[in-house]
Amino acid sequence: MTSLPLSANRAALLDQQAADSRPIWLVTPETLANGQFPQTVLNWAKANAYKGKAGQLLTLANEQGQISGALFGIEPADKDKSGEGRLIGGKLARLLPAGNWHIEGKADHAELFAVSFLLGGYQFNRYKKDASAEDQNSVSLYISGLSDLAETRRLADASAMTRDLINTPTSDMGPDALELAARNLADAYGAKFTAVIGDDLLKQNFPMIHAVGRASDTAPRLIDFTWGKDSDPKVTLVGKGVCFDTGGLDIKAASGMLLMKKDMGGAANVLGLARMIMDAKLPVRLRVLIPAVENSISGNAFRPSDILTSRQGQTVEIGNTDAEGRLVLADALTLADEENPDLIIDMATLTGAARVALGPDLPPFYSHDEAFAAKVAEQAAAQSDPLWRMPLWAPYEAKLASKVADTNNVTTDGFAGSVTAALFLSRFVKNAKVWGHFDIYGWTPVEKSAATVGGAAQGIRALYQVIKQRYA
Repeated sequence: MTSLPLSANRAALLDQQAADSRPIWLVTPETLANGQFPQTVLNWAKANAYKGKAGQLLTLANEQGQISGALFGIEPADKDKSGEGRLIGGKLARLLPAGNWHIEGKADHAELFAVSFLLGGYQFNRYKKDASAEDQNSVSLYISGLSDLAETRRLADASAMTRDLINTPTSDMGPDALELAARNLADAYGAKFTAVIGDDLLKQNFPMIHAVGRASDTAPRLIDFTWGKDSDPKVTLVGKGVCFDTGGLDIKAASGMLLMKKDMGGAANVLGLARMIMDAKLPVRLRVLIPAVENSISGNAFRPSDILTSRQGQTVEIGNTDAEGRLVLADALTLADEENPDLIIDMATLTGAARVALGPDLPPFYSHDEAFAAKVAEQAAAQSDPLWRMPLWAPYEAKLASKVADTNNVTTDGFAGSVTAALFLSRFVKNAKVWGHFDIYGWTPVEKSAATVGGAAQGIRALYQVIKQRYA
């Protein structure tokens, strides 16, 4: 979609092989030793002591000393236990010299290889004065056997948009800018867009969104857009849009704030997922709800021990102002639940406990629905888009008890933080047929095959496939 500009991507996929295209042979140590390759290729590999290790590129030269082809090591299928090896095309995007290329023969898992190639070429360089024009769309690749090139580009473009939103600093991605990004997306697909801003949140009964965001100079807001036919199944996406989190009066340490521009990662991811759904014209009535706030500090900031009344009517004692994401989500989930949707998915950079349990690369998810959870797990594996189910362990709900309100927003012992956060949110979903909560990190701390360090699209390729299959 040309109306939604993305950051630079040095990788592009071709619809057909270019006349000046150079071949790439995908190899493993075993196939390099035993496979059918031109003798000149084998001689070159031997002369350069190239063994075909996964992720290693060897360029070939012709008699004039010009680059004439390449060998690229891939992960043998029997050694790819995590599925990460199927995304190794992302490394290829960063290693290939500029020009037109094609895969010689057939690539295993061609669709995933192609998606990863585009994901790996992503570059967030809009703040760099000397960003090289050479890096923009400089490597073009043709892969035979792709069943749906438009789908491949759809997944990559939506993921790039998600990463752009997270990577943008809060000075340019506060609640107002996040609203504008959502509005631009909605307008691009003809969705109906509204936003409830500032004190209107109180008038329209979103008191916890207002309380969390009122200390910021930029007014809090609830972003709301709908797309699709009213007669189609209702699918609602809710994303945590905390554009920066100081921790509030329970202030974070300086080190804890360094990545807090990513605390709107849930919002960014649901916008990416929404883009996939709308671009594919899936037969659903889509609604996107994003409570967009800054958790700032000023004289009117909400306080520890305050008691807030939620949209649903439950009262919430504030045990910690740094557990603000679940408060804004609670009001948004209540609104989502009021129209009895078939499916609610919420995504949020909600708890550090999730990272302690599963690390940054494996987001936990929660659902009461066994069939939905099984489909999510299935597609997470199939798409190499990791997600791991965690339990909504009912006995832990007692940890959220309050002596003065219906519930507390945190526990007192610090145990099972991701589970108890999910249990807190579950109190605000009563009518939806299926609900899934995804506690994502939203950031790649160490470079991976298809992801450079920075904002991360997590789980949305898998969720798109779940939704696509559910409403096919």
